[in-house]
Amino acid sequence: MNLFAQQPQGPNFAGALPTAFIVVTILFLLFALIVLAVFAHYFRYWIQSKFTRAEIGIWDLVGMTFRKVSPSVIVRCKIMAVQAGISDRDGVTSKGLEAHYLAGGNVPLVVRSLIAARKAKLELDFKLAAAIDLAGRNILEAVQTSVNPKVIDCPSRDLGRETLDGVAQNGVQLKVKARVTVRANLKQLIGGATEETIIARVGEGIVSAIGSAESHHVVLENPDRISKMVLSRRLDSQTAFEIVSIDIGEVTVGENIGARLQADRAEADMRVARANAEGLRTMAVAAEQEFIAQIEESRAKVVEAEAEIPKAIAQAFQEGVLGIMDYYKLRNVQADTDMRAAIARISAPASANNKKGATA
Repeated sequence: MNLFAQQPQGPNFAGALPTAFIVVTILFLLFALIVLAVFAHYFRYWIQSKFTRAEIGIWDLVGMTFRKVSPSVIVRCKIMAVQAGISDRDGVTSKGLEAHYLAGGNVPLVVRSLIAARKAKLELDFKLAAAIDLAGRNILEAVQTSVNPKVIDCPSRDLGRETLDGVAQNGVQLKVKARVTVRANLKQLIGGATEETIIARVGEGIVSAIGSAESHHVVLENPDRISKMVLSRRLDSQTAFEIVSIDIGEVTVGENIGARLQADRAEADMRVARANAEGLRTMAVAAEQEFIAQIEESRAKVVEAEAEIPKAIAQAFQEGVLGIMDYYKLRNVQADTDMRAAIARISAPASANNKKGATA
């Protein structure tokens, strides 16, 4: 028996073990490189939040990338809020900032408005500021307007009008220029009316106040009467602003509308009277023409009757009722009547001339 014969060989574990170790080592190194790359990318954000007590972890920063949120914006805004004394208890959390960013809001503008409101001691929380920003309003400008009131010209120059025109009860027109001081009402900024509504309401109130005055002298003596009446009507309700004051800058006397209306009314009455008189004159002329026609008709009848007289005389001769002497007497009477009528026609103008001379 050959003791040195070749023995069968089993699996080579010595060669397989180094290969597996190398693979594991490579995978570990790749993982370590990936982790190191992640930490290198987010390390500055994490270290900033760590030292400023923004409380944003490294995994939160990684998650922002997967949620398509800019870590730089969230970290910078959270640091701004923390440094201004606004903490998570005030509603400014990293999750809330991310949600507002994903909703399309302007996160830096909202945080700056919260800081400005806190410094100015205004009541403004993160939810209201985010809602105002998403509604399309400039929240920072609203806070600034709330701190520093805004002055609005009434009427607005964009409307192309110089003054507000009103007429007092005595008919005199007054032209007024006013300036309205308003500040933003943060609680009614969502759904509240804009500056155009304020201008329209104040203009209506000024015209109404002028119209309620008994005379334009009352308004000229006390221009603040207009502003007091307008302020008492609470014209800033359901608007995004609060009216601080209404200042009457200029009051000018315009036309006398009442006198002009009375003149126009008198002119219209005169035209009506003329029309009525013309109608009466036309009716009188028509009646006169009718009377003339009746006179002519009567004359025609007289002429017709006179034409029957010779026939009657001839018939009387034939019947023996009228004699020749009676006929001549009738002719004498007619001649005497014609003579008297002619004398009357001649003496009538002479007497009229004598009366005119005596009057002169």
